[in-house]
Amino acid sequence: MNVELRGITKSFGPVIANSDVTLDIRAGEVLGLLGENGAGKSTLMNVLCGLYQPNAGEIRIDGRPVTFNGPGAAIEAGIGMVHQHFMLVPVFTVAENVVLGVEPVGKLDFLDLKKASDQVRAIKDQYGLEVDPDALIETLPVGVQQRVEIIKVLFRSAQVLILDEPTAVLTPQEVEEFFQIIKALRDAGKALVFITHKLNEILQIADRISVLRQGRITGSGDPKTMTTKDLAEMMVGRPVSFDVTKQPFAPGKDLLKIENLTVLHENSEIAVNQINFSVRSGEIIGIAGVQGNGQTALVEALAGLRHITSGTVTYQDHDITHSSARARHRMGIAHIPEDRQRTGIIPSFTVAENMVLDTYYDTRFSSRGQIKWDIVNEAAARGAVEFDVRTPSVFSAAGHLSGGNQQKLVVARELSRDTEMLLAAQPTRGLDVGSIEYIHERLIHARDEGDGVLIVSSELDEILALSDRILVMFKGNIIAEFENGDGQADKNEVGLAMAGAAP
Repeated sequence: MNVELRGITKSFGPVIANSDVTLDIRAGEVLGLLGENGAGKSTLMNVLCGLYQPNAGEIRIDGRPVTFNGPGAAIEAGIGMVHQHFMLVPVFTVAENVVLGVEPVGKLDFLDLKKASDQVRAIKDQYGLEVDPDALIETLPVGVQQRVEIIKVLFRSAQVLILDEPTAVLTPQEVEEFFQIIKALRDAGKALVFITHKLNEILQIADRISVLRQGRITGSGDPKTMTTKDLAEMMVGRPVSFDVTKQPFAPGKDLLKIENLTVLHENSEIAVNQINFSVRSGEIIGIAGVQGNGQTALVEALAGLRHITSGTVTYQDHDITHSSARARHRMGIAHIPEDRQRTGIIPSFTVAENMVLDTYYDTRFSSRGQIKWDIVNEAAARGAVEFDVRTPSVFSAAGHLSGGNQQKLVVARELSRDTEMLLAAQPTRGLDVGSIEYIHERLIHARDEGDGVLIVSSELDEILALSDRILVMFKGNIIAEFENGDGQADKNEVGLAMAGAAP
């Protein structure tokens, strides 16, 4: 099945998200779709999936104009989307998740689970999607859960598959397995749209590449002849540096020391299991691992946002195990949380209000219970300029900024004060190459100024590029440590450790 988008324009009030976009999606081909945060990729795909109605333009399937009045119509036409954040019910089996909403029934209209399992087996065998139809979702690693999402789409007879950041939470080994699945789908005649920020991956898997910038198609090319620098410049409109430049590794004293730390999940199961490590001044420690192996609980415990069950946390020789988040903040510990919208900003607040969320009570910004808004606004304007937060004004709602600018807002708030220790969780998740370049520069600057930096990231390339030492977390334990001061850590060995193979 071939799909054509012709002159698609979509606006939200005065904001034009897509402007006269023309795009071809062909059977038996992988189309790589690139673009900065806010470039219009998601809006365009939501138009194709029937979630949005275009203001102008048309969609054609095999040359025939079609109109989708909702996602159900798009699915019925053979268009399916595999979302970045999985939409699975953890306590259901694979088969139950796949058939949810279109359940096969037997006698007396009861759910026929055997038929559902057989249908899942037929799809997995046809496309090499190894998964047990009777396994519970909550017992499966993320790489297998992603296969379930693909089976869900194929079960509904999709001929066009839109894959949104499909490798975001996969280990390098899982990425290679996933690419084999993509190739099998392509060879079976499916049309695939591969949306990602990982330029190396799109060069490896795509047959054609199209680039969106500011709502328009600004370029296209052949991955066989293009380079990552070509793609990056096409995306952001300027040359982008991929080299991380650091001063020679010369760590100082221990700033943060963690001893026998144990932290629990909300369900009282162990999230962090008696781990030990330290972070020195002038050093970046990278915590590598597939999402869901205790990293979130670790960072929240160190930031004072989660109760520590046992063990001790010492900062500059002071026991802060049970200190509040505000107390740690006042001691010079900065925190970039992994979910910028849930725990990093308040979307309905202005940029200025978000810039002082954790310092509004300082005498700089308040007096006798009253906030000095003129000083707050002035400081926010300086921070926006210094940290390249692109906003119409500091009075704009933070929720209206692109994801990259929301992240830079959080970084500006945390690093525009005196700090000595930085906790950064997934600092560049979902960001484009331009924003990643900028965030990396700020993290390296903090390290070179003598701060201790702890980075948690599921992006192995990021960990390898930034870290002086690498710790790998697996099922709540630190199972491996790699020296990386001179970039000597082996990517394959670290990737294997992320999958649980301790060296």
